[in-house]
Amino acid sequence: MERERIDEALELLWVLDEEGYSEIKRFKLSSDDSDTDGLINVLVNEGLAAVEDNAIKLTNKGHELGRGLIRRHRLAERLFTDVFDLSGDIVHEDACKMEHILSEELTDSVCTFLGHPTTCPHGKPIPRGECCKKYRVDVQPVVVRLADFEVGQRGKILFITPSEAARIGRLSSIGIIPGTIIKLIQKRPSIVLQMDETTIAIDPELAREIFVKKVT
Repeated sequence: MERERIDEALELLWVLDEEGYSEIKRFKLSSDDSDTDGLINVLVNEGLAAVEDNAIKLTNKGHELGRGLIRRHRLAERLFTDVFDLSGDIVHEDACKMEHILSEELTDSVCTFLGHPTTCPHGKPIPRGECCKKYRVDVQPVVVRLADFEVGQRGKILFITPSEAARIGRLSSIGIIPGTIIKLIQKRPSIVLQMDETTIAIDPELAREIFVKKVT
């Protein structure tokens, strides 16, 4: 049986448990999944789930594996939504791919990058990781949109996600490229930046496509 199908089953059991359900009749990966009994047998034989009466629940082993999958999936959804402005089916499909390949170290890096978010874009809780345990309060993301940066701070431009390809050329022509150190002078009515001795004003909408990291 494919490993990904088992992973999907662990995720489903995790979500059902979140919602307070454990009935076997609710355990079905999709409407055309014709071998639910076979999948349950695999989960039980591998020590990932236990069946009692008409209920199925994750074992401690299954719970730990499911927790990791859910954490990676929901962090990926948050990354794609918050940083890359993706939405809908694209976010879900790509998050499903990412949950199978992210290492624990990279997952913690993504979590730290995003500021240890507590929920996914749909409001569901993101299981906490070791990186989150180091903080007793929520922290600010390491990287933010220029539009969300604080006036007076200095930052380094890390990457740009333009909605129009032509914008990259225009930004480059005025020196706004990855690696540039800027200082945010004002936000309204336009975004005003200082780069060395040069002051530049850009549209607030464009500032949402520029991601910066605070520097001292």
